[in-house]
Amino acid sequence: MSRRSRFVRAGLFVLLFFWPADASSGPEGTLTARGAVERIRARIGVEWLEETVDDFKAGDPDAAVTGIVVTMFPTYEVLKAAAALGCNFIICHEPAFYDHFDRAEELAAAGDGVLAGKKDFIARNGLVLWRFHDHWHLRKPDGILQGVVRVLDWEKYQDPAVQELFRIPETNLRDLAAELKRRFGPAHVRVVGDPGLAVETIAVLPGAPASIKQMRALGRSGVDVVVTGETREWETFEYARDAAAEGKPKALVVLGHVPSEEAGMEECARWLRTFIPEVPVVHRPSGEPFWVLK
Repeated sequence: MSRRSRFVRAGLFVLLFFWPADASSGPEGTLTARGAVERIRARIGVEWLEETVDDFKAGDPDAAVTGIVVTMFPTYEVLKAAAALGCNFIICHEPAFYDHFDRAEELAAAGDGVLAGKKDFIARNGLVLWRFHDHWHLRKPDGILQGVVRVLDWEKYQDPAVQELFRIPETNLRDLAAELKRRFGPAHVRVVGDPGLAVETIAVLPGAPASIKQMRALGRSGVDVVVTGETREWETFEYARDAAAEGKPKALVVLGHVPSEEAGMEECARWLRTFIPEVPVVHRPSGEPFWVLK
């Protein structure tokens, strides 16, 4: 070996010896689920909340990550797909265990078979579940809304001061609803209001925001339509129906919770790939839970 070669090898050894290990990696540089979350927290751009649903829901946070599946709801089908793909870390936007905090205390106390079956599958396949809800919404811009805007191709119509407001070229309510169905593909779209209503200013509130938020948005001066994911039928639906009956130029379009936010989790997978190169990051849609009789 030449003197120059020995010098280069010695230099590389010194560089590697003193190069700081990735704090988000486990032994020998292996990426763990906890390490992946540390990277997310370092890049989300907002202060991490002390009280949040964004935490581990199942599995060993220190398990080595073999692949990441990003989804809206970690349904049984999504979990089976993740296991089949060899991906053991699931990042989900919504709960795994049927309530907001994933506690399912009453179901667990009753020995519920569905809950037990899901938890058993997670344990047998060594899956790790982590929820990413609060901070993905708090991010600037809101990560879910960013994905929705990408699908709609409405970046040029977005209000720079109020991110959920859009001023589109004038259309009518029927055509708007048809376009939303085409873009997001829900099994059905529910609409309250005059189909021929001229619409231009739209408030987009994906998911299931509080009914009062939906009603305030619809009551806002100049807003013609609120597009949302889901709402209680005895609250925002009735508010919108009364507004239309009073002759106010107002309408409501309800897409369903999953169709209104899934694009935001696809956006999340796209974002994660920019700083998690070691393992595959796959977006797996959770799909709607129902079919519609026609």
